Amino acid sequence: MNSVKKSVAAAAIAALTACAGGGPAGSAVQALPATAVRPATASPIQHVVVVIQENRSFDDFFATFPNADGTKTGVTHGGKTIPLSPEPLVGKDIGHAHSNWLLEYDKGKMDGFNLEPYLDGQPAGSYVYQYVEPAQIQPYWTMAKEYALLDHMFQTQTSGSFTAHQDLIAGGTAIDANESLIDYPTAAPWGCDAPQGTVTSLIKRDRRYLANAGPFPCITQYRTLRDLLDAKGVSWRYYSPAVFLGSGKGFGALWNAFDAIKAVRYSAEWHDNIAPQTQILTDAADGKLPAMSWVVPSSAYSDHLGEPSDAGPSWVASVVNAIGKSPYWKSTAIVVLWDDWGGLYDHVAPPQLDYNGLGFRVPCIVISPYVKRGSIDHTQYEFGSILKFVEQTFGLGSLGTSDVRATSIVDGFDFTQKPRAFTTIPAERPASFFEHLPPTNEPVDTQ
Repeated sequence: MNSVKKSVAAAAIAALTACAGGGPAGSAVQALPATAVRPATASPIQHVVVVIQENRSFDDFFATFPNADGTKTGVTHGGKTIPLSPEPLVGKDIGHAHSNWLLEYDKGKMDGFNLEPYLDGQPAGSYVYQYVEPAQIQPYWTMAKEYALLDHMFQTQTSGSFTAHQDLIAGGTAIDANESLIDYPTAAPWGCDAPQGTVTSLIKRDRRYLANAGPFPCITQYRTLRDLLDAKGVSWRYYSPAVFLGSGKGFGALWNAFDAIKAVRYSAEWHDNIAPQTQILTDAADGKLPAMSWVVPSSAYSDHLGEPSDAGPSWVASVVNAIGKSPYWKSTAIVVLWDDWGGLYDHVAPPQLDYNGLGFRVPCIVISPYVKRGSIDHTQYEFGSILKFVEQTFGLGSLGTSDVRATSIVDGFDFTQKPRAFTTIPAERPASFFEHLPPTNEPVDTQ
């Protein structure tokens, strides 16, 4: 984006400080009207939707994408260069905890991937050096070609899904000035609904790892975007699937980053602001889309290795199509990304900005009528970049975590251009497939 367009975008974002919409804090979600009038100088974005899939590196999905920073080869421990092999979307799960990250990163040499085990402990070897055949993930390639592909989106931390999902609501997991949560709790659900005796692990500022030395995962030590959104009366909703709590405890708890946030789990917001993942499809059609949305899939269509289904691309296409065909299209920015790298090879060494990371690259696509068709953004981003964009869009102020240092994804928008008409994303399965699919009642991830 040129300097003139950047300044226009920045000015537009700043103008939103006084015009964020939504219901009062703690109330039921109140959707912003799709026809709401904004000042001429304001950003047209009134809705942000973050769609969170599971466990893929950038090279695994976009190694061969034209003009992107991908690769067709990888380096093994010992310095051997080998080709990446084309693989189907459905595959075998690989370790992706902090210890796996350290092994693969190998002090920046990015050559430890062939030492990686499968989750069952067997050596994964060259399997980690792969890319998914584009025909198997065609909806993602269509979105990337039609909108914007961010090829330097890094995880904020060097562990798996628990901290990644926390980063997407809080920008970090520091519980005091010297240590942060890392990896995952010892039992699921990962939050206040975890069984008694569940604990977390910590990483110290000097990078020491303290296994199972952290608190029960019902967090009061840090703020989330929820606090900033509520303070400004901006509506939000977290769409996620149900989880089975165990024999005698029944169903109903949700796989949800906010299950680990005590102020949400034990307030009216757990009822008012939490919804099944498929409700995003009807909320968009029915004029009930909140200003801020997070969308977490069922494990069955999450793209997670180890799952038997290849329905993830169709699921994401259904979400994008539901919004694209609704009156919300001209006022919405959709961010599609994968929460962690899943143990899979990526050739770009992540910058180390603090004791938490950055972690490896993950795929990220920005979909909006205000991004240039087929643009590839090489800017260094992290999950805090998305939070910063949300904070700017709704005039929220700052969480004071990774959002402070991160570059906002707003630089990829051009609010001076005429909003582009939406074109349906073709997919193998229709939205009705997901609306009628029985729930798995399982966590999206356990690592």
